[in-house]
Amino acid sequence: MSTSPIESLSAVTLMTDNMKASVAFYDTLGFELAFGGADASFTSMRIGSSAFLNLQLDEGWMPPAVKWGRFIVWVDDVDAAYDRLVDAAYKPTLAPSDAVWGERYFHVTDPAGHEVSIARRL
Repeated sequence: MSTSPIESLSAVTLMTDNMKASVAFYDTLGFELAFGGADASFTSMRIGSSAFLNLQLDEGWMPPAVKWGRFIVWVDDVDAAYDRLVDAAYKPTLAPSDAVWGERYFHVTDPAGHEVSIARRL
């Protein structure tokens, strides 16, 4: 049992210069729109039952020149998520593979330049 005073991660907020493209990308992955949308300046998308991905419009946003890191989303079927993205013309940086640490995963970059890892425990 953890003794940390932190209960859970509520949300991550990412900047985007194109809300419509970002919402379409996360919709393709299966995120559920909770607030805002393609024409909003702020959008919140549900991740599972208790977390959110927030997207904030900044028309001057540019991804950092160096990688900032990535966030990881667990899905029910990694290969199906990969196929949905490829079918929608997104370009994951690698095909789904089994990692030595016990996950099946792949990486993809969203339209705003944020790297996302799509994964599932083996």
